[in-house]
Amino acid sequence: MDLKHIKGKNKGHVVLYALSTCGWCRKTKRLLNDLGVEYYYTDVDLLEENEKDEVMKIVKRHNSRGSFPTLVIDDNKCIVGYEEEEIKRELGK
Repeated sequence: MDLKHIKGKNKGHVVLYALSTCGWCRKTKRLLNDLGVEYYYTDVDLLEENEKDEVMKIVKRHNSRGSFPTLVIDDNKCIVGYEEEEIKRELGK
């Protein structure tokens, strides 16, 4: 899987599963950047079909609806959608 790395403060292993065409996904990326958090992300809609299937399995393990954005922290905390206050609470410390 092609994960892009954004440098910043280490707040755990933060992975954002997003869509390139999703406004809420763009807002989530902007918020993470504003918080100065180190994170990884992938735009699932830009992946090859076989990669997309594998990534969707990962997304659905954390978010059964398979919706975007899906933000996974340390492989155990999941925030679905653009939940600004929850993201700030988890990563803005």
